[in-house]
Amino acid sequence: MLTSIFTGNITAIKVLIMLGVAIALGVLNAIIFSYKSFQTRSFSLTLALVPLISSVIIFIVNDHLGVGVAVAGAFTLVRFRSIAGNGREIIAIFASMAIGLLLGMGYIYLSLTVFAVLAILTLFLTAIRFGEQETARVLRITIPEDLDYEGIFDKVLKKYTNNYRLERIRTRNMGTLYELTYNVSMKSMKHSKAFLDDIRILNGNLNVTLSTYSDHESL
Repeated sequence: MLTSIFTGNITAIKVLIMLGVAIALGVLNAIIFSYKSFQTRSFSLTLALVPLISSVIIFIVNDHLGVGVAVAGAFTLVRFRSIAGNGREIIAIFASMAIGLLLGMGYIYLSLTVFAVLAILTLFLTAIRFGEQETARVLRITIPEDLDYEGIFDKVLKKYTNNYRLERIRTRNMGTLYELTYNVSMKSMKHSKAFLDDIRILNGNLNVTLSTYSDHESL
């Protein structure tokens, strides 16, 4: 399992095996990380192709230090052209990269083993909703700049939530508005409309958003 297929003579058959496994694992990886999770078409395509691309790059730069440094510089440029994703998307990209790197070095069986472990673990943890809190939400409240927000929403928050915490304060619209971001644990989602209505009374009917953590990370 820890023996590279590129030990000794490198033949066209070995390269084709590497490319075929990279394509297969890339597609399977895209399917696995799309399980019970919304993914865009472009992101799924990215996951499917990253193992193939990274394996080809590693295969080309193997034992060529200068080329390897140049490729590393190119990857840093790609980072700045990318939009930050949520935690699941970042893990998916890293998994695809890891598989591609192993394949590029010729470790076919090790890449298959790593993929199998990642796939089983991802499907299992997703199926049991590991770490998910049904009533955990992110609350964003927009207020005018002249409103003293210290404690103004505490009464409403105590009424509808089990616990809450102010995480961030930022200005909007050239400083004419403030946006407060809370992490809250709702007592019941059945009263979410009444919750938002009570907040709108206090913030002058400006925007109020109640979202899940996955939606919050993608914003």
